Amino acid sequence: MAEISRRKLLKTGAAAVGASTLGAPMLWAQNIKDITLRQFGTGVSNLNEVASKVKEDLGFTLEMTALDSDSVTQRAATQPKSFDIADIEYWICKKVWPTGNLQAMDVSKIKNYDKIVGTFKSGKLTPESVIAQGTAPHSVGFVNGVDGKEFATEETGWMTLIPTIYNADTLGIRPDLIGRPISSWTELLNPEFAGKASILDISSIGIMDAAMVCEAMGEITYGDKGNMTREEIDKTMAIFTEAKKAGQFRAFWKSFDESVNLMASGEVVIQSMWSPAITAVRSKGIPCVYQPLKEGYRSWGGGLGLSANLSGLELEAAYEYINWYLDGWVGGFLMRQGYYSAVPETSKNHMTEDEWGYWFEGKEAKGDITSPFGDVLETAGAVRDGGSFYDRMGAVACWNAVMDENQYMVRKWNEFIAA
Repeated sequence: MAEISRRKLLKTGAAAVGASTLGAPMLWAQNIKDITLRQFGTGVSNLNEVASKVKEDLGFTLEMTALDSDSVTQRAATQPKSFDIADIEYWICKKVWPTGNLQAMDVSKIKNYDKIVGTFKSGKLTPESVIAQGTAPHSVGFVNGVDGKEFATEETGWMTLIPTIYNADTLGIRPDLIGRPISSWTELLNPEFAGKASILDISSIGIMDAAMVCEAMGEITYGDKGNMTREEIDKTMAIFTEAKKAGQFRAFWKSFDESVNLMASGEVVIQSMWSPAITAVRSKGIPCVYQPLKEGYRSWGGGLGLSANLSGLELEAAYEYINWYLDGWVGGFLMRQGYYSAVPETSKNHMTEDEWGYWFEGKEAKGDITSPFGDVLETAGAVRDGGSFYDRMGAVACWNAVMDENQYMVRKWNEFIAA
C-alpha cells in the first residue's frame, strides 16, 4: 500500500510542479532515488546485472520479472497496472497494442534514434535488403501520432516499442555427437535423429521453425510463413504430428534452461535453440554450434514499451532509462551472449576490439572470447557461427509472427503437442 501511495504522490507531485520544471536538475536529483520502475519480459534480457547497473548509473530502482513468451503476452494484454515497462517482442506488440495498454513514444526524446539500424525503421538492413516474411518489426513499429491506434507503414516520429535486441535464430546442434555436416532445416525431421530431436513449445515461434523445415523438405510452399492459411497450418502440423508419432522428438521445451539441459546432457543432438543457450552449453566445455542453414534464419526482435499509465516524473525516468539502454553498456552485455543491439555502434565502445571483431564482424578471435559472466566460450582462432552481422541478419527468411488465423494455429499446435 505504501508503494502505491508513494507512486501516486510522485505522479501528482510531478504533475503539480508542471512539465516545465520536470527537467530541473534539483528536482530530478531529489526525487529520482524514490522512483521504482517495474519491468517484465522474457529471461533473454531481464537480467539482474542490468537492474544493478541502472541503480548505479541512474539512481532509481528497476524491478525485473522474467516470464515465458506466452505469459509476457498475457500480462501485457490483461494486467496494464502491473507494470511500467514491457520488454516484449515485436510479434507480441501486434497482440498487445490494440488493447491500449501501451503509450506511443516520441522519438525526438530518443537521443540515438538516428543510429538505430534500418531493420527497425524501413525494414531494410541495407538498401538492397529484401524484407522477410512474418511480422517484420518495422511493420508494427510506428503509429500515426501520440494516440495512434493503427500501425503506420513508415516512420512517423511515434514508436510502439523502442528496439533494443534481436537475432537470427537457427538450429542448435551437437557436432561431436552428429559427426557430419548439417546444412538444412530438413535435418530436424531426419529419422537418423529419432528420439534425439527437439522443438520449442511456444506455438507462435515453434510453428515458424516447423514451416522452415516443411518448406526446406519441398512439402509446402507458403504464401507467407508468418501468416499461414488454415490449409497451410493443417499440412504443417500433419507432417510434424506424423514425425512425433514415429518417435522423432525427445522433448518439447518452453524455457531457456530446459533447452540447455537437453543439449548439454546429450539427450538431444539437434533442436530449436536461442543464442545464449548455445553460449551456456559451450561455457560448460561442451561442443555446441548455432548452425547456419542454407534456407536462412528465423529472426526475432524486441523492444521496450511504456505502460499507458506512466506519467510525470516516472515517465521522464523511463525515457532516461531507454536512452541509457541504447547508450552501449547493455548492448555490449547482450552482444557477448550472441545477440545484437539496435544501436550497434554504441555497443562497440563497451567491447574490446577482439570481442567486436568476433561477435559483430565475423573475424577470427585473437584471444579468449568470454561470456558477460566471464566464462571462456572460444579461444584464439575461432570464428562465429554464421559469420558477421551482415551475413547473419542479411539471411533472414522470416520473422516471428502473429497470424490472422492465430487462434486456429494455437489449437492445432496444442493438438500436435498432445498427439
